[in-house]
Amino acid sequence: MLGLKLPTDPRWINIVEKNIEEILTDHAFCEQKAASNAISIIVQYPQYPDMVKAMVEICQEEMEHFEMVHNKILERGYQLGFERKDPYVHDLLDFLKVNHSGNPKLSHMVNQLLFAAMIEARSCERFKILSEQINDEDLRAFYRGLMESEARHYITFLNFARKYGEGIDIDARWKKFLEFEASLMDKYGKTETMHG
Repeated sequence: MLGLKLPTDPRWINIVEKNIEEILTDHAFCEQKAASNAISIIVQYPQYPDMVKAMVEICQEEMEHFEMVHNKILERGYQLGFERKDPYVHDLLDFLKVNHSGNPKLSHMVNQLLFAAMIEARSCERFKILSEQINDEDLRAFYRGLMESEARHYITFLNFARKYGEGIDIDARWKKFLEFEASLMDKYGKTETMHG
C-alpha cells in the first residue's frame, strides 16, 4: 500500500533497541516537524479550504502524538534532548529542488505534498517494524496505534497532490520520487533515528 521500493535494513531494529531514549527523542521531533509542515501548507495555500481543514486535523494529531511520545520519554525517566539533524529529509528536499516542471508555484506545492507523503510512508513502515519486532511490549502496542494515522496522513497528502496538481503527471513524479528514495535506503537504517 505504501509503495516504498526498498524496505528498511532489518538490522535497524537491533540498533534502535540499544538506545530507546534516542529513538524516542528523534520521534518526538519528527512529530513536531510534521505539525509545522502542516501549518506551513495552511499558510501557503489558504485558497484550498478542504486542504486547510485536513492540515488543521493533521497538525492537531501530530501535536497529540508529540505529547504521547514526550510522555513516554518522561515515564521512562528519560529527558527530551535537542532536535537532531535529519539527513534523510535533506536528501529528499535536495532531490525535489531540481525536479520541477510546469507552473513553478503549482509544481512547488505538489512537491511539498509528495515530500510529506514520503515522510509519512517511511515513518509508517518504521512504526510497523517497531510494532512487530521491538522486544519492549509497551512500545510494540504504542507504535501499533500510531502506525494507522501515519498511513492515513500519507494517503491524504498524496490525494491532495493528485487533486490540485493540474497539468502535472503526479503518478510519474511520485514513481520517480519513490525510486530516488529507494536509492537512499542503502545509507539509511543504520542509526537509532526514525529515518536514519
